[in-house]
Amino acid sequence: MFRQKQTLPWVGLSLMADPSFFQATRPLFEAGDVDVLEWSFDVGWGLESLPSWVEQLLEFYSQRDRLLGHGVSYSLLSAQWSDRQAQWLKLLKSECQRYRYRQISKHFGWMAAGNFERSAPLPMPLTRDTLRIGCMNLRRLTEVTSSPIGLENLAFAFGLPDVLNQGNFLEQLLQSVNGFLVLDLHNVFCQIHNFDRAADEIINSYPLHRVREIHISGGSWSQSTRGDRGLMRRDTHDGDVPEEVFQLLALVLKKCPTTESIILERLGKTLDDEAKMARFRQDFYRIKEIVKNSLCKQKN
Repeated sequence: MFRQKQTLPWVGLSLMADPSFFQATRPLFEAGDVDVLEWSFDVGWGLESLPSWVEQLLEFYSQRDRLLGHGVSYSLLSAQWSDRQAQWLKLLKSECQRYRYRQISKHFGWMAAGNFERSAPLPMPLTRDTLRIGCMNLRRLTEVTSSPIGLENLAFAFGLPDVLNQGNFLEQLLQSVNGFLVLDLHNVFCQIHNFDRAADEIINSYPLHRVREIHISGGSWSQSTRGDRGLMRRDTHDGDVPEEVFQLLALVLKKCPTTESIILERLGKTLDDEAKMARFRQDFYRIKEIVKNSLCKQKN
């Protein structure tokens, strides 16, 4: 059982169907400290079957209206409508009939084109045509679910214009369906470092009045192929949460009073020893501490 919370935002986890994830998070669930659960349902579609403990958690949080749905592979901004996307919507409709999702979100951008089947989500420039495609595909989502629809900001950008224009693009897309923003703070951290921008500049470029959910995660560093760029930050979800991301959370909570949920993400298979599991739980409780301190400051 989770403890009933009288104040928002809730703090929860992105569910992974890996034994190591269950081992790492079981103490959190048993303590009743996981307020809300997010499930990337289309990742589950690729499995022959879900572990019984995953199904039990999904049912538990669904019954209590604490289950959030997050899609990965819809490819919102792909230029041509495909059979794969149509099938994705059919599966989503069945998914929403099985579980009660408080909301449904997916990534901004595109990840499939022609014979190029799948990649990490990639940005598109804001044009009349890309906006039209995105709005049309968002409306298709609203036709198969009665849940609120949201979009998550991207970490990757081809150049500075992608970074600076993404907030405006998101606002125009979300306005078409009265949708919400999932503000991923590690993605923001990637852009702060990779493009040498100030945190406020990037954060304030997003439609903060639409933030309903916040994502927190870690990542990794890679050497740029350009010698003058140094290390590049990547949103790989395979490391501890950086201190800078915790600082961003404290900053953003002041700016986003409509936030309902904060979700900690990490790939389950990367929790492969006891030390990593312990640090993951520490990251979770650090988020809880920041939320508590933020609410106390607001009251004072």
